Amino acid sequence: MRWSIIKPILAVYDFNLQFSELNFFFLVMATVFITAAGYVINDYFDTKTDLVNRPETVILGKTLNRRWAILLHVFFNTIGIGLGTYISFYIQLPILSLVFVFITGILWFYSTTYKRQFLIGNIIVAVLTALVPLMVILFEIPLLNNKYGLLMKEMRSDFAHIIMWVSAFSLFAFLLTMIREIIKDVEDFEGDSVYGRKTMPIVLGVLNSKIVIITFILTTLFSLLYINFRFLNDPITLIYFIIFLIIPLIYLVYKIIVAENKKDYHKASTLSKIIMLAGIFYALVANYIIIQNF
Repeated sequence: MRWSIIKPILAVYDFNLQFSELNFFFLVMATVFITAAGYVINDYFDTKTDLVNRPETVILGKTLNRRWAILLHVFFNTIGIGLGTYISFYIQLPILSLVFVFITGILWFYSTTYKRQFLIGNIIVAVLTALVPLMVILFEIPLLNNKYGLLMKEMRSDFAHIIMWVSAFSLFAFLLTMIREIIKDVEDFEGDSVYGRKTMPIVLGVLNSKIVIITFILTTLFSLLYINFRFLNDPITLIYFIIFLIIPLIYLVYKIIVAENKKDYHKASTLSKIIMLAGIFYALVANYIIIQNF
């Protein structure tokens, strides 16, 4: 988002990024450490269900002591919140430090409570994933307004293009994460059922969960086409969408329809990861389009 979307748009106005490379590095690392802490505490509370759902991947209690897991959780969160707080105060927006504290708390309650409840856990993960690209503009836009705000008013313009581009990536991050989360719940049906979780497949059944997954996939497909023809109308984008996103998404629908066992859903989950990666790489295409059009 920083180098493929924001920077080329700013170059149109002969503006520069205001959030320094060092501070951006700290933002990335804060995100990485808080995410790592979330994974650790999630594995800590999921050990029993993971032994049923995916015993070959369980680390805690085997190669890593559970007490060490708690220490790592605290250590990673301390670094993540510390870095986030530092950059927030450095750019004189201390209130942004609360974002990192809030996310840390949400990840804790997700692992202990929310992921066991119907749909709430899925939505939390999807929202937090969608927040990742938005974090870039959350720290960049205020600084750009301070530096170039008056000039932009004189030009009768603003930074809406940046917000729209990044928000589009954020939207698809949300949709694709929801798809993958529900697929994972169907894949983990056995272990979640044994330990009394209220995931979608358990509450609604596998068939209805398939319908929800396909609905999200179709929503993603129509959104891609709408954005292309309504806002971009670019042949390169359409070709990229068709080859790397639309065809794989249609194939994912097929995989969901014919899926019958845990192995089938695992393959569908892997395919959804590949589609998400393709969505990220579209930023490189977007970079080219922005440079050519402006």
